[in-house]
Amino acid sequence: MFDFLDFNILDIIDIVLVAMLLFYAYRLVKGTAAINIFVGIVILYLIWKITDALNMELLSNILGGFMSVGVFALIVVFQQEIRKLLLMLGSSNLANRKTINRYLKIFNTKSSDIESSLNIDALVKSCASLKKQKTGALLVLERNSSLDFLKSSGVEVNMEISVPVIESIFHKSAPLHDGAAIIENNNITTTRVVLPISNKSGLPKKFGLRHKAAVGITEKTDAVVLVVSEETGGISYFKDGEKISFGSYKDLNDIIAKDMA
Repeated sequence: MFDFLDFNILDIIDIVLVAMLLFYAYRLVKGTAAINIFVGIVILYLIWKITDALNMELLSNILGGFMSVGVFALIVVFQQEIRKLLLMLGSSNLANRKTINRYLKIFNTKSSDIESSLNIDALVKSCASLKKQKTGALLVLERNSSLDFLKSSGVEVNMEISVPVIESIFHKSAPLHDGAAIIENNNITTTRVVLPISNKSGLPKKFGLRHKAAVGITEKTDAVVLVVSEETGGISYFKDGEKISFGSYKDLNDIIAKDMA
């Protein structure tokens, strides 16, 4: 009866990996209609395992047959979610140079001493200027997750961040103002980038395509996004699929500095 208490380090690793897989699966379907299907499948799987452990052969065989055939149904039902999962795994380059350097800095210095090469002052001043002009903008700040899978949809520019550069890119008559601009370190590497739109339910009705795109990309990667609304001129900051509130430009500056450190 108590054989389950006999486990080793590999069993612990197995449990942790399964928990991580369930967490990422839940994160992908959270806020969408697929969440109810996901919960239902988890409950059905648990019932199957319980009936199997209790030697209820008839019910266990019925549920087992359903689960084995249901794999193909899951691929159809969760087609978009599976695509997002593979996209997220493919875009997370854990061995990239930035990640290794960041880990080395964490071991060699205090977290408060780690600084980003990003010119945050110029970035915030650009957003403030665009706000006064009510010029829409979508700025994606790359962190550890590689955004190369998005860059192919845009135009490569490689320009250093400055207020005039950002204003010229997002000017309404400029050829590069549509879509998002991706910022890596202190350079705008790509403009006119097409971002995935979030399918999360319950988003504020006032959110336009820029805001939904900001939610979408921050759900799938660890990037952070600045949005300037063309209608209201309001500045929004997004991280992990959520809008982060701030009180002043200094607060925004501090939040970006902390997230990019």
